[in-house]
Amino acid sequence: MISRRDFLQAAVAASAIWGADGVGRWSRLAAQQALSQDKLLEFDTLGNVTLIHITDSHGQLVPDWFREPETNLGVGADKGLPPHVTGADFLKLYNLKPGSPEAYALTYLDFDALAKGYGKMGGFDRIATVVKAIRAARPEALLLDGGDTWHGSYTVLKTQGQDMVNAMGALKPDAMTSHWEFTLGIDRVKEIVKGLGFPFLGANIFDATWDEPAYDPYKIFERGGVQIAVIGQAFPYLPVANPKGMFPDLSFGIREDRIAQMVQEVRGKGADLVVLLSHNGFDVDRKLAGRVAGIDVILTGHTHDALPEPVMVGKTMLIASGSNGKFITRLDLDVQGKEIKAFRHKLIPIFSDVIAPDAEMAKLVAAQRAPYEKEMAEVIGHTGGLLYRRGNFNGTWDDLICNAMIEEREADIALSPGFRWGPSVIAGQPITREDLYNATAMTYPNCYRSEMTGAQLKAILEDVADNLFNPDPYYQQGGDMVRVGGMGYAIDVTKKQGERLSNMTLLKTGAPVDPAKTYVVAGWASVNQGTEGPPIWEVVESWLKRKGTVTIEPNHSVAVTAG
Repeated sequence: MISRRDFLQAAVAASAIWGADGVGRWSRLAAQQALSQDKLLEFDTLGNVTLIHITDSHGQLVPDWFREPETNLGVGADKGLPPHVTGADFLKLYNLKPGSPEAYALTYLDFDALAKGYGKMGGFDRIATVVKAIRAARPEALLLDGGDTWHGSYTVLKTQGQDMVNAMGALKPDAMTSHWEFTLGIDRVKEIVKGLGFPFLGANIFDATWDEPAYDPYKIFERGGVQIAVIGQAFPYLPVANPKGMFPDLSFGIREDRIAQMVQEVRGKGADLVVLLSHNGFDVDRKLAGRVAGIDVILTGHTHDALPEPVMVGKTMLIASGSNGKFITRLDLDVQGKEIKAFRHKLIPIFSDVIAPDAEMAKLVAAQRAPYEKEMAEVIGHTGGLLYRRGNFNGTWDDLICNAMIEEREADIALSPGFRWGPSVIAGQPITREDLYNATAMTYPNCYRSEMTGAQLKAILEDVADNLFNPDPYYQQGGDMVRVGGMGYAIDVTKKQGERLSNMTLLKTGAPVDPAKTYVVAGWASVNQGTEGPPIWEVVESWLKRKGTVTIEPNHSVAVTAG
């Protein structure tokens, strides 16, 4: 593992030796405080290979706001390393100016104010403009999609992912991998994959009955005279994080030995460059890079990290391209003698007010949305403060959802899953039905109401905390900490499983949560089959319409010790 100091030194060394100029370019942009499409797309073509990476789009066809996390803790060997650097520390690490376009795009600092100045980001019509511009400069560029594409919006839910399949199909990617795609159900996934037109890769996806590969593990492309092997790695913990009944005959897992085997296999077939198109999450991929030799580039996804420079682990380059359509990565490589001799990297921010929409994609997106525009545009409430989701422990979107569940379902305590997806809503803005679905649209939305003892609650929270803060990345199963409404607690992330949580307190009375006492608990997105209750969006919409305007105050109910 590399330390933060090593990272800084490696970044400087890579810039000097390999020709990477990301930090300098971003710093110049920050100093100039000037944005234009030409400047955003400016790139000095290098070498003989270009990779374009997009990941974790989560159904966001049109521009949106997405606030980056304030708290993103690393544990064990990853403590203090990117991407576990936020806010002012992030700006210092990458030499970015506060208030700059890059500070707005990459951190939470002054987000509400800067959002009003710099506007929304993303939008597939703008993404298409960028992709076409890169392909014009490098026609043989490979476009690779890291997954979490057919999920996360009103139109995805209504079309069973077809809107995103159509939009991504128009971009003409060369391959993709997956995670939330499987929550459409295995029959729907099979139907889509059959007509996809490009590889749906998953070296780690096996038939659970016969223990045989269920999908193609890799695809070898010849581009610029270079044999490029792209190995797909789906999210390893699908049967744990999502309902297994939706894909009952599949097994996943990190399968480190399988990846090593695939690397050797493609090298044996003449691959000059090996790319892992991964949905493992950043820390899992960092560990994998240190244990599996022969991977040149890992295009990482799942944890929604956006980094303006590659992270080097030995000879392996890790690339993080953000989420929600906010960024596209362009990576140029000079590959000679089966080695990368030089690279040039740029994380391209998709400022929707700066990049001109591509007319063809704009027409397609409008067609996907047209049947649902009236329903999506209906205002169901207003927010007096910023609504956001990302962060290890709290997000105002989930605080709102928890408040709604407590009142609508007459509960003492509410639990909302620590999903990383879901755009933000700026203070003073109306909350539309589309905004609500952007934070809740999924295929198992039932809002349950049940009884749990204090001991059961603690066990649930301890289990989730271990999924997030286990010092071994291979045991981190994704997501942020479950959000809790109506109850406060203290957590020491440095302790071992079963000992992290303490001081569980019922907020409405100030009384300690009694391990033996039973409490009424509301929650949603349970992975258990047969969960009953109304869809979460119906619960929240009913509450918002009663309230009219809501202001979610800062949540100080979780006391965190990070060592």
